[in-house]
Amino acid sequence: MNEPSFAAAGRTPLRGPFRFRAAFGFLGVTSAVALLAGCASLVSPDSRLPQTPVPSAWSVQPPSGSVGLAQPVTPLAQWWQRFNDPQLTQLVTQTLQSNTSLRSAQASLQQARAQVDVQSAGLLPSVGTSASAQRSRASNNTGSSFQAGFDASWEPDVFGRLRSGVSASAADAQAAEASLADVQVSLAAETAVNYIELRGLQQRLAIARSNLASQQETLQITQWRLQAGLTTSLVSEQARAAAEQTAAQIPVLESSLAQSRHSLAVLTGQAPLALDGLLADSVAVPQPAQDLALAIPAETLRQRPDVRAAEQRIAAALARVSQADAARYPDFRISGNLGLRALTVGALTNGSSIASALLASVSMPLMDGGAARAQVRVQEAALEQARVGYEASVLTALKDVEDALVALRGDRERLVRLQAAADAAGNAALLAQQRYSSGLIDFQSVLETQRTLLSTQDSLAATVASISADHVRLYKALGGGWQ
Repeated sequence: MNEPSFAAAGRTPLRGPFRFRAAFGFLGVTSAVALLAGCASLVSPDSRLPQTPVPSAWSVQPPSGSVGLAQPVTPLAQWWQRFNDPQLTQLVTQTLQSNTSLRSAQASLQQARAQVDVQSAGLLPSVGTSASAQRSRASNNTGSSFQAGFDASWEPDVFGRLRSGVSASAADAQAAEASLADVQVSLAAETAVNYIELRGLQQRLAIARSNLASQQETLQITQWRLQAGLTTSLVSEQARAAAEQTAAQIPVLESSLAQSRHSLAVLTGQAPLALDGLLADSVAVPQPAQDLALAIPAETLRQRPDVRAAEQRIAAALARVSQADAARYPDFRISGNLGLRALTVGALTNGSSIASALLASVSMPLMDGGAARAQVRVQEAALEQARVGYEASVLTALKDVEDALVALRGDRERLVRLQAAADAAGNAALLAQQRYSSGLIDFQSVLETQRTLLSTQDSLAATVASISADHVRLYKALGGGWQ
């Protein structure tokens, strides 16, 4: 004989009109609670972003003849293309595809997006199934029972606790997306700066070798004059010391050059020696276009990835305040099951073995020692931290731009002076060499002019590279390198 019962033991089945009255009664309770929720006043802190001082114009103004604000400006997304250097573009592109830090940030973003799906699933009903078989023996009686069924439950999000959790997770995902963009911005700038430094080192190495060749010619002249009795050993040793000092700078430059190549290789996700062949030939330092710099309005800083990430953290913190506040109100749940139970497997398909139930429940914390209210204050404090963090991000962005502008202006002025000094030092060294060969001046004048020429040319090459690097830092400070 079949014995209908529920999949959950100990429950009394609802039959006929009783089941419908229970369901109708619960709908009435749910409607009343929804009306109560509409009248409830949840704690909702001001979600506006903090007021931060953003200037209407930068402190450094465009030089005369440069691009003005009304003219088109360079797009920030792929600023490295404005250097017109195919190798730089290739390296930055490869970095943004293969760098290990970037791939890690991409995995973090995928994790954050998956967490949004996890939270969103809580808004939907959950359905499960189960099946079991039991065989029991008491004295001489042996019996079997079989059951199968479906269970379903749903939590109506009356006060928005679950929705606030979803909103917080979505804001976290957007913050992770902005953090990924921030990694892209930093890596593009780091790759470009390393590449510019490498080209600058190549130029400085060429200058050192050229000056060494000139000093070795001077040393040869002094040795000939010494053999002819026209000079002293002191002069010859001074010439030798000058040449050796210049030669000693070459290994240092070569080591720095190799380290720059290694850094670029690792940035692009390759072994340290992978780019030695590609970057072996000396190439001039890439020069940027002059149409961006000061034409970008200060309001653009709000599009910086780190600023956008800080903004999303405020949104996430605000949602968690709402979530903690909603936890102080009742929770409602609807659950039900539909099951089959019989003494034989074949009897499970018999309609008389069907059993069903519908259950509505409500729970609410009555005495928790103030833990729920304290949790709201915890989240409000976290919200204030997020707002302060946003202000700090904007102020840091302003500082980065102003620092880059000041450095760029100073290096440009320095470049003008060094170019004039290098021309004068070159002329002085040539005249001193000619007059010394004619015996019109002493060797000390030759040494001084050669040292001045080497120092000035080296500083000039370093400043040219610094100006290009300043442009890269300005692009980075403005948030360039992502879309």
